[in-house]
Amino acid sequence: MSRRTKKPLSKRGPGGERAKGARPASGRSAPRGGLDGPVRGNRGEDGRPLSARPVRKPAPPRAPKPDAPRPEAKPAAETVVLPTKVETVTVTADENGMRVDRFLEARFPGLSFSHIQRIVRKGELRVNGKRADSKDRLEEGQSVRIPPLKLDTPKLPGHLSEAEQKTLQTLKEMTLFEDADVLVLNKPAGLAVQGGSGTTRHIDQMLEVLRDAKGQKPRLVHRIDKETAGCLLVAKTRFAATALTGSFRHRSARKIYWALVAGVPKPKQGRISTYLAKDESEEDSIMRVAKHGDDGASHAVTYYAVVETSGQKLAWVSLKPVTGRTHQLRAHMAHIGHAIVGDPKYFNIENWQLPGGLQNRLHLLARRIVIPHPRGGVIDVSAPLPPHMLQSWNLLGLEHDRFDPIEHAPEE
Repeated sequence: MSRRTKKPLSKRGPGGERAKGARPASGRSAPRGGLDGPVRGNRGEDGRPLSARPVRKPAPPRAPKPDAPRPEAKPAAETVVLPTKVETVTVTADENGMRVDRFLEARFPGLSFSHIQRIVRKGELRVNGKRADSKDRLEEGQSVRIPPLKLDTPKLPGHLSEAEQKTLQTLKEMTLFEDADVLVLNKPAGLAVQGGSGTTRHIDQMLEVLRDAKGQKPRLVHRIDKETAGCLLVAKTRFAATALTGSFRHRSARKIYWALVAGVPKPKQGRISTYLAKDESEEDSIMRVAKHGDDGASHAVTYYAVVETSGQKLAWVSLKPVTGRTHQLRAHMAHIGHAIVGDPKYFNIENWQLPGGLQNRLHLLARRIVIPHPRGGVIDVSAPLPPHMLQSWNLLGLEHDRFDPIEHAPEE
């Protein structure tokens, strides 16, 4: 059995490159069939059927019934009921391991990120009677105290403020692919995906201007670092969010990154497999290579391939993460002695000088994402090099439209 897939959409990015996007493949119509002629059975010598069923005459048309009162139409959309007073709920098995903020988003779709952060920060939400952080993980059976909640009033495009209109225009300029369910943005380097201490502008907050008439806001289904540029996938519907999150969980999504690293990795293609654990301090947090069994250690796997080199000083590498740990690519490249150029956390090569003309910014791009579309077909989108990386590629004479050798790397 063969399948027909639609060709991906194409759209030129700001750098002149062709960004790929695919619409979901439409379903094929059911095959036409049925018996057009009479049913043939056993026949006698005279050619007549030995047995035949009597032909039923069509029933006479029924007299129309008098008009009856029609039942009231039920709303098609699911109504979100928000607590108007303090409630205590129990964490279910399906919610085990969920972050507090994700738990609230799942229970009360449409609740804004800022509102969630506010009630958590004020201590209005409590887990087993204690204050909780939005990043804390919940366990099955825990009791969660939820204060009265309120949905933000949805705004129509014509009612947006001047600042919100500018935000809407910025999102349109960042868009690489969009349909009714999915949005893929070309996130610029330096713009955070979510808020944190001291962060006032981020993608999640910008998505507030895209709330629909039902109050639903597009949802992030994965994240990339603040200083990493490139493809960021957003679900516009709850249905799409569930499907896309499942694709990431089951590793059906394929992500390709480009980076400029110090030196030339040997061998030029390889697999990095380590355990990573987070070291946190009051000032900063960093991922370190850990041992199996260490507290908080998670397995991380990355494939890499050298695409092109600039002497022995620098190399353009293509990276394919199999797992999705925090700072995984940055920590892995530093681990093998080839840290990513401009990385403020993991670049610690002694006596290494940045070549003239190159900007001391993180040279890491979420180049491409390939993932099944929630309604069939495949989403396949690529992002162009951000300005500081394009400048470096041009200065070093690297050809950014070369074949990517890691595109078909193994999944495991």
